[in-house]
Amino acid sequence: MKELWRSKGYKIRLITLVLLDIISINMCSLFALLIRYDFRYTDIPYEYLDNILKYSVPNTIVIMAVLWCCRLYKSVWSYASVAELFNVIKAVVISFGIQLLFIYFIFGMSMPKSYSVLYSILLFGCLLGLRFGYRLLRMLKSSRMTEKTNVMIVGAGQAGMLLAKEIQSSDFIKKRVLCFIDDNWTKHGKYLQGIQICGGRNDITKLVKRYDIDEIYVAMPSVAAKEIKEILIICNETGKKVMKLPGIYQLVNGDVSISKFKEVQIEDLLGREPVKVDMTEINASIEGKVVLVTGGGGSIGSELCRQIASYNPKQLIILDIYENNAYDIQQELKRKYGDKLDLKVLIGSVRNTHRINGIFKLYRPEIVFHAAAHKHVPLMEDSPNEAIKNNVFGTYKTASAAGRYGAKRFVLISTDKAVNPTNIMGASKRLCEMIVQCMNTQFDTEYVAVRFGNVLGSNGSVIPLFKKQIAEGGPVTVTDKEIVRYFMTIPEAVSLVLQAEAYAKGGEIFVLDMGEPVKIDTLARNLIRLSGLEPDVDIKIVYTGLRPGEKLYEEMLMKEEGLRETQNHLIHIGKPIDMDYEEFMRKLSELKDTCERDDEDIRETVKRLVPTYVEKNKNIHEAD
Repeated sequence: MKELWRSKGYKIRLITLVLLDIISINMCSLFALLIRYDFRYTDIPYEYLDNILKYSVPNTIVIMAVLWCCRLYKSVWSYASVAELFNVIKAVVISFGIQLLFIYFIFGMSMPKSYSVLYSILLFGCLLGLRFGYRLLRMLKSSRMTEKTNVMIVGAGQAGMLLAKEIQSSDFIKKRVLCFIDDNWTKHGKYLQGIQICGGRNDITKLVKRYDIDEIYVAMPSVAAKEIKEILIICNETGKKVMKLPGIYQLVNGDVSISKFKEVQIEDLLGREPVKVDMTEINASIEGKVVLVTGGGGSIGSELCRQIASYNPKQLIILDIYENNAYDIQQELKRKYGDKLDLKVLIGSVRNTHRINGIFKLYRPEIVFHAAAHKHVPLMEDSPNEAIKNNVFGTYKTASAAGRYGAKRFVLISTDKAVNPTNIMGASKRLCEMIVQCMNTQFDTEYVAVRFGNVLGSNGSVIPLFKKQIAEGGPVTVTDKEIVRYFMTIPEAVSLVLQAEAYAKGGEIFVLDMGEPVKIDTLARNLIRLSGLEPDVDIKIVYTGLRPGEKLYEEMLMKEEGLRETQNHLIHIGKPIDMDYEEFMRKLSELKDTCERDDEDIRETVKRLVPTYVEKNKNIHEAD
């Protein structure tokens, strides 16, 4: 308030309002008598006029004090609402009571019985008119502004109302709200903040054209992600700029404003609620522990390091073969945590037995997150030996070291491509899961795997590729019009990994319920629209055909594994498939010999280890 008082503009407005109130208080006295005598001034007894004159000074002082106590000089009338209306009513009622007390009991003046009632009504009108009239003038001034952006608000609820109110009352926001959209048909045709609720989501396209809408604001913070996805897709197809309120906490905090809206991102179109994890469990699991992250410079690995660092580990060890990636995450964590985080960044390969054993012997990690792997399907199809050497035997060496040197838990980062694999990368990850399952029977270490789908924004994923193709003017390449994938964000993937580590008992495969799969073709088209362009018009989409080892549908779980829920309803546990561990280890040894010889028949050896691996594309659509 002190800062506000220092404002010259505020002082001028306050003094002006006080002077107008003083004039109103005294004019209402005269007009109350004029109304009582039907505006025949000559019929008003001189005694009444004399009483008004004598009473004017104390009456003005008392009423001004009442107005001050009722906060009529402390409200921001640009945003006047029901609360300010009640303050005006309260001030008038108190003034009415005080006036009766002063006129008839203290001063003992003779006045018409209707005078005090008429005076109070007039005073109420003046006080209300002065304050809400200011808001009206601002709105009229704002409505005359030229070059304004036409806005549609989707959601005629509390958030939408607050947003419209801000736009209407601001001198700085050059926008005008022309219509509301809400799926509640009982609201259709009604008005909110003086703006009509014109229809539901199916009317968005035609109303955008009718009102020449430039921007669409989706103000539905409490609506489920699936519903938001459907609405955003409709909005996105209009080709207009689409913004959305991030979440319900904005509404709970009363923090609904233009600045809080964000442009729609591709992850908003997934239609799935974000993964929620138990922070307390994760914190208890990691705090004070020595944690090793292999592949710590990669997309998943680096996010693991970020989140692990926030849980106050005793020491965080990052291992990566690529020095640039390792350097980037090292500098980021140093800037954020400084000396508070005991950080070791090591360069090395999980394929190097001596290096891996040396790291475990020196640092004795208690928790290991194994994210180091080759993951690109087409590249691994052309270099199958490298996929097996790095993924399978890198995992074997790291998992063995974890057991020998007494790690408490070992968490493997796996993939949905490990289920009924049709490519060598997926088969290699299935072998990694089998190794983890086997190791769990040989050591006290608790070995688990975490399986999830494609990660939005990770290195080499479709989103960065599509963005690059769009930036270059196209075309955007999609392998098949019907190809679908499960998607999640990098933070979600890492949250799942950390939660799995907290849940681990040993031998489990954790699987995320990722909702409905997404068509890659739809993803590409939405991304083009989010870039302000029209698919097949501004940017062509070209279908290149399925690549070797690629299938139309990814599966999250093998049928034999079954499912059971955890405390987190979005995280499930697959029951491990029974296997002959001695036979598995014997065949694994054969696979190692095949790799070392760079034998071209390596796929046949892999098939003997992974019976579900079929080296071909599956173009058969699942039955409804």
